[in-house]
Amino acid sequence: MQELAKKESTGATLLERRSNAVAHGVATATPFFADTAENAEIHDTEGRRYIDFASGIGVLATGHRHPRIMEAVQQQLGRFSHTAFQVMAYESYVELAERLNAIAPIAGPAKTALFTSGAEAVENAVKIARCATGRPAVIAFGGAFHGRTMMTSGLTGKAVPYKAMTGPVSPEIFRVPFPVEHRGIKLEDTLAAVQSLFKCDVDPSRVAAIIIEPVQGEGGFHVASTELMQALRAVCDQHGILLIADEVQSGFGRTGKVFAIEHTGVKPDMITVAKSLAGGFPLSGVIGRAEVIDSVPPGGLGGTYGGSPIGCAAALAVLDVIEEEKLLERAEAIGQSIRSKLAPLMQTGSGANIANLRGQGAMLAFDIVKPSTTYEPDAERAKRIVANALSNGLIVLTCGTYGDTVRILTPLTIADEMLEQGMDILVASIRACE
Repeated sequence: MQELAKKESTGATLLERRSNAVAHGVATATPFFADTAENAEIHDTEGRRYIDFASGIGVLATGHRHPRIMEAVQQQLGRFSHTAFQVMAYESYVELAERLNAIAPIAGPAKTALFTSGAEAVENAVKIARCATGRPAVIAFGGAFHGRTMMTSGLTGKAVPYKAMTGPVSPEIFRVPFPVEHRGIKLEDTLAAVQSLFKCDVDPSRVAAIIIEPVQGEGGFHVASTELMQALRAVCDQHGILLIADEVQSGFGRTGKVFAIEHTGVKPDMITVAKSLAGGFPLSGVIGRAEVIDSVPPGGLGGTYGGSPIGCAAALAVLDVIEEEKLLERAEAIGQSIRSKLAPLMQTGSGANIANLRGQGAMLAFDIVKPSTTYEPDAERAKRIVANALSNGLIVLTCGTYGDTVRILTPLTIADEMLEQGMDILVASIRACE
């Protein structure tokens, strides 16, 4: 009892310390503190074990502490941890750029610049687009999430909490609706909105880029159809606009392809990457057509920690793991397993009141709706389902413009038995909150 009391006191103390020391604007989805993690499991400081269906918000396609990645990082730590690539270069940066250029669905020769965070990659993609075209404007989509910096929060298509009380965002950002059929937004509505934008708000000759997530992340895992991507490619080609695919959350195997845009066959001009690129270590990048990337003069790109040797070592190992462990095929198998578990709950009359199961590969989500035929969002019940799952040892997150979406982001290395156990907890939590 004394040991249990000590642990409970430790947890309460950590929460108090967090409240006193950490900025109020930094939110945490769970009230617990991580102690150890391995593959698809996390243990907290109280000794509780959780199955991880969040993967650090899509960062851990290769799981927590994959041995191959840990070994690569340890080897790099034994050599050097930092030089700043702008001061003294290192081979791992060059090798990673070479490998990304080779696998990215970019037309013609490609080049890569490496950074630290997803938002930083997006900011630099916009910067590159403006340099390459000499134009200022950018078009983004409703429901998009591109980051929390001033530029990327302007691109992000959700006001609260990302833009609350921040004042004016970056100028020359325009927005069109993302096609979501169950929200009443059809493909033709989106394409008409693009043309209306050109007529009413910004001449296409002033638009540097259109940026889109092939699968929306925070916006609710809505998939950009092949028809949409082909239409955007055609618009960009017609008006000399660059097409940027934001693959920060959808990249590196999660959808069953290295890049989600590969499902459409469309080749963007630039791709932003981060999250699962480096298996939990901070690293991001912009991959793009060589002549586009090279429009920025020497010194115009970079950052003190951009493309860190630790991150590059981890990322090279991640690419090896994806290939050697066949994680693209594994993503498809995980997705099929998840869909089979949720299928009975999707049936009319099941009483579960969930709808709109969607996504690609292992990047899946569904909506929690109120018991009616209108599919009205039920964000409050979505929160209760997630809380119930957490109390039973499963970490899973909500997302979506209305906060009603439950998203599933398992490590692609998760064992079948643990996947099934986690899905059983999720299904039971849905049932418990009917």
